[in-house]
Amino acid sequence: MTQPYATETLTPLPTKRSTPFDPPPALRDPDAFSAAELGPVRPILMAGGRRGWLVTGYEEARTVLADPRFSADRSKADSPIRERPGDAQPTPPGMFISHDAPDHTRYRKQLTGLFTVRRMRALASRIEEYVDERLDAMEAAGGPTDLVAAFAMPVPSLVICELLGVDYDDRADFQEWTAKLLNLDTPVAEIRDLWGRLDTFMLDLVRRKRETPTDDILGGLIESDAAFTDEELSNVGKLLLIAGHETTANMIGLSTFALLQHPDQLARLRREPELIPGAVEELLRYLSIVQFVAVRVALEDVELGGRLIPAGETVAMHLPEANRDPHQFEDPDTLDVTRERVRHVSFGHGIHQCLGQQLARTELVVGLGKLLERFPNLRLAVDPSEVPLRHDMVIYGVHRLPVAW
Repeated sequence: MTQPYATETLTPLPTKRSTPFDPPPALRDPDAFSAAELGPVRPILMAGGRRGWLVTGYEEARTVLADPRFSADRSKADSPIRERPGDAQPTPPGMFISHDAPDHTRYRKQLTGLFTVRRMRALASRIEEYVDERLDAMEAAGGPTDLVAAFAMPVPSLVICELLGVDYDDRADFQEWTAKLLNLDTPVAEIRDLWGRLDTFMLDLVRRKRETPTDDILGGLIESDAAFTDEELSNVGKLLLIAGHETTANMIGLSTFALLQHPDQLARLRREPELIPGAVEELLRYLSIVQFVAVRVALEDVELGGRLIPAGETVAMHLPEANRDPHQFEDPDTLDVTRERVRHVSFGHGIHQCLGQQLARTELVVGLGKLLERFPNLRLAVDPSEVPLRHDMVIYGVHRLPVAW
């Protein structure tokens, strides 16, 4: 077991991609990392100048995500991409993705009861309606068009608005706030202001729902026996609102781009649409849009992948690289829509595994399936090099995807 490393010898997290769909090549480059530092667990220089640990191995990532010796409390964690403010506050109540058990259990239990199979099945028909409506509008308007604005963003936004009981007419505001919150270049002061705006928006919604009960997730939480405060409900709502449209929207856009750039795989799906559910799992693995946000803090000294992680140090899981682990996946850098039993970590693992993963899968299967069926001649309307990629965002994807048919 090797240890320790001086911070002046460590490499910051590589973030620059050389191709649209692959993780940064420097992660595998011995010129970027010394031979001693390459491996499934390696020391890196965090944004604040302290040492942290980068996990690129599939099994090692699953271990950290499920091991209670690692805390999900991000207020204690260093970031590999943004220096933590000197006056960082404790994790507020309701931000359940940053809570450990038993606090996390209290929120998760109530939310799991609302994300029921019955509710998701009932929502499937609504998703189909939303998809058809957006595709009808695209067809009527004619091409070329930006698939992100016309289709990839509206569908999951409509769905999460319905689930939370948010007025869809408010989408322009929360989409703008979310985009800036997830932009790596947004100053800390502006981030605080944006969180304040989103908080005001959600608190107002919660208070109105207390006065007039509604049959949606926020309404269900209000009526539950958990006695959540307005602050807790606001923070739960913010998390669900952001996750519910940003992640799926970017998966739809980037998946379409990837398929258009892999015509053999696209042709296979057109011939055999029954492959689409499995292809969605492969796209989730291959693209892994959650780039930087899976971090944990060691609560005690832990041995992991031949390294000793000291108590108090941060561990960052690089999910795109973990999903390309050759020990887990054969020919991992190849997109194969016929790949069987794709056990990826794109939705995380353990008690914090994505609550809305089945909803996201439904949106992707229905959305991509109907898109390919409706527009058999779908193609890029610009050179691939002109597609603006979300290098500057926490959630990877495309800013725009000009397409024609």
